Amino acid sequence: MIRPPARPAPAGTVYFSLLGPLTAVRDGRPLPLGPRKQRLVLATLLARPNTPVPVDVLTDAVWPDDPPRTARKNLQVYVSAARALLGTDSRDGRDRVVHGCGGYRLTIGEGELDTLRFRSLARAGRAAGERGDLRTAARLLREALDLWEGPPLNDLRDSTGVAEEAERLEARCLTVYEDWAETEIELGRAAVAVDGLRDLVERHPLRERLRVAWMNSLHQSGRQAEALAVYDDYRQLLARELGLEPSPAMAALYRAMLGRGRTARPAAAGREAAHGTALPAAPRDFTGRREELRELLALLGSPDERVVVVSGPVGSGKSALALRAAHLLGDGFPDGRFHVQVRREDGSARTPAEVLGELGRLCGVRAPGGSGVPAESAVTAASAVTAESAVTADSAVPADATVPVGPERGPAAAAVSQGAADAWQRWLSLHRALIVLDDVPDEAFVRGLLPRSGPSSVVLTARGQLAGLAPVHRIALGTLADGEALELLSKLIGPGRLRTDPAAALRIVRACGALPLAVGVGGMRLAVLRHLPLAEYADRLGDPSAALDELVAGDISVRLRMASGWQDLSADDRRALGRLAGPAQEGGFTLDGAMEALGCGERAAIRTVESLIDAGAVTSPAGEVTAHAALYEVPRLLCLYAREREEGRFSPG
Repeated sequence: MIRPPARPAPAGTVYFSLLGPLTAVRDGRPLPLGPRKQRLVLATLLARPNTPVPVDVLTDAVWPDDPPRTARKNLQVYVSAARALLGTDSRDGRDRVVHGCGGYRLTIGEGELDTLRFRSLARAGRAAGERGDLRTAARLLREALDLWEGPPLNDLRDSTGVAEEAERLEARCLTVYEDWAETEIELGRAAVAVDGLRDLVERHPLRERLRVAWMNSLHQSGRQAEALAVYDDYRQLLARELGLEPSPAMAALYRAMLGRGRTARPAAAGREAAHGTALPAAPRDFTGRREELRELLALLGSPDERVVVVSGPVGSGKSALALRAAHLLGDGFPDGRFHVQVRREDGSARTPAEVLGELGRLCGVRAPGGSGVPAESAVTAASAVTAESAVTADSAVPADATVPVGPERGPAAAAVSQGAADAWQRWLSLHRALIVLDDVPDEAFVRGLLPRSGPSSVVLTARGQLAGLAPVHRIALGTLADGEALELLSKLIGPGRLRTDPAAALRIVRACGALPLAVGVGGMRLAVLRHLPLAEYADRLGDPSAALDELVAGDISVRLRMASGWQDLSADDRRALGRLAGPAQEGGFTLDGAMEALGCGERAAIRTVESLIDAGAVTSPAGEVTAHAALYEVPRLLCLYAREREEGRFSPG
């Protein structure tokens, strides 16, 4: 049965469904959709609503092997039949299907196509979940899933082109089902999801997120033995089919279930039980970083490590890794997981008092006298705080020293008051929470925010190494491997499109320097410009004078992110990086190359290069090697940006 759109459509409107067999109804009556080839054309247009579909894509969908000489003429006949079925747009009286330079474009609204309604409900449900309104989230996600009638376009999957579109739609449905099941589990209503999860795991046995949700739903329902069996079955399947092990997060869940005996997971664990846990949505396109994620999860699960620094160049995916780990570690931090952005939207750093004020509001910290710790109450006129209140107990800074709020913030910058700092440290000593401080500018900024005692942990992400913090554990991120970068690009543009020209796809990710930010922006741009051949886009990115112009998607600009990182550098480091960008573009540089580019002696060159390494602008070999034998590198896009600044070609757009 085709479910009607959420809003009543005008009489005579045709309502199409792709989330099952291709069907259409008008005023409650099913409509004939014509012969198979006509339905293939209609399905392909509907699978890409309000987007130009190239003629070649339509041709491949109808005749995947050997199109006849009359293919274009036949397509025109099928498109004409689609126009007759769809009628004109009630808003302007124009044809719903029009032809332009990009191909055929079908205009259709949310109330006329189930996939558009599905997408709208899913977005609203996720937004409600991010606000903490789990009941509304569960209801909206369930409404979206009620539109899912079975494998999308299951009557037309013998066409390779339609099958690829159908797989994309099914993956979207599975993700929404996982969102819904996890929300129901957090609400303590796991029983409603158990059977559906079992059925989906049988159809998609290697999808780990489904398995984890099934384990949690069984465990919360008091069925511990079955929950543990789900893990054992999956471990054996992975070893047999792929030679792999389950992820560290799933293994940790298994061990936790063993330790909890038959006690079911408490209702509404997570956001509601954790003092209002506040995390941005988990990055859905998170790719690669398996070893780094495994290391970070192990560190945060250890009682010995309280502070972890995740460092790397601009755009290397530091925030995504930290958030991925935070979302996977809910059971390990019963008093909450909190994320605070340390910088403003323009890239400038907030004051420590502002950050502490936000942490106080999120965690419910009470200052002396019973009041909260809003930012305005945490500010004093001083520009420094004493080491007693601002330095961790293990810091090497002398006890009688004063610690400035941070460089280049000046004497007017606000500092943390003694009472607010003491209240924060008392809260950390009594709670087991995970704090993610994102995009930290320097060591001085965070010293007073780090726990001196207690079970809480802090993850710091930073472009620089934060070498002045000790003792902390460090995880340095470099670029993605080619395979990981291609996997990320595939998630954004679709595996079918990537397979059309894998060599060009590889050129794209390499031209992006294999940085997750740049590959993501390039993928988003290609997802909108569906007519653009991958080879042409690869050529554009390969042009050093145009690459940064091409890496813009909506309001996300790689150049602007590079500019923010550039401003963090000292004037001397900027000058040196501009001079080193030339040799770095040729495949890296040695110490001798640095001496030549900088026009200085060996000691000065070593100090300059190591200063840039500390700032996160230059990468060095992972193992021990002498300065003369080392090959230093600068990320390609940072090289291009530095050359722009050196040559005076910089424009902020």
